[in-house]
Amino acid sequence: MTKILVTGASGLLGLNFALQHAAQHEITGVVNSQALRGAPFAVRSAELSQPGSGAALLEAVRPEILLHCAAVANLEIAERDPALAQRVNADLPGELAEASRRLGVRMVHLSTDAVFDGTCGPYTEEDAPNPLSAYARSKRAGEVAVMQANPAAIVARVNFYGWSLSGRRSLAEFFFNNLSAGKPANGWTDVFFCPLEVTILGDLLLEMAQRGLEGLYHVVSSECLSKYEFGRAVARAFGFDENRVIPTHVAESGLSAARSPDLRLSTTKLARDLGRTLPGQAECLDRFRRQYDDGYPQRLRSLAA
Repeated sequence: MTKILVTGASGLLGLNFALQHAAQHEITGVVNSQALRGAPFAVRSAELSQPGSGAALLEAVRPEILLHCAAVANLEIAERDPALAQRVNADLPGELAEASRRLGVRMVHLSTDAVFDGTCGPYTEEDAPNPLSAYARSKRAGEVAVMQANPAAIVARVNFYGWSLSGRRSLAEFFFNNLSAGKPANGWTDVFFCPLEVTILGDLLLEMAQRGLEGLYHVVSSECLSKYEFGRAVARAFGFDENRVIPTHVAESGLSAARSPDLRLSTTKLARDLGRTLPGQAECLDRFRRQYDDGYPQRLRSLAA
């Protein structure tokens, strides 16, 4: 049994990871504004945006592995408050990386595919980032801070979806919620990505930490597609009408934060180090659908305090 500290434990990845591995490992989840009720793992409340709070938390818990998921993840909020994004997405990871190195904690830091400008994918870990939005710039600064403070840490660039505490956190939920209600759902035809189902991502991150991998990795699906194609794939997985997914362009969305159009990432490095190909879209959506059939979304939402 491994002692694991998970920040952002009410968020999409943090909560799914903690629930997924609570029976096999000693997990402490850290929450802030969204409390949890009846979680099958220890829960601590902390305001990690305050300087020094992250290091104090590591000192108190002394985990073997730190999975750092907490972030300002909403692109529009980051665009309106770049100072907050910088503090939470860049300064905090640097503090945690320094403390984890000093305390001998294996750190897994979550970054994003959005550090690239999307002009010439697929991207490898060797390609130079060029973030377009306040969110992406802060996440890139976080990558640099972590790698400088703790070169043994894992920095994972990710894109993922799954069932969430609110039922409205991921793109797959957006398509499911609209299509299941018989409503149309817009899908961008000019934005490409490689999303993983969140519990598959959680399995991969834990395996990477346990195997002692270090450095920068792209941890996404081996299969990439447009967000429009992804919406149609969600529709097929649940037997919904694919024609209710409406092809649109990102420029028509009215969003203030810039989006990168081509976020296809190469997973060759991780596949080599794990000795296998990363999952494709069919495997991911099959798990997403089976979770729904098993009543998993309802169990998740029951934890909302």
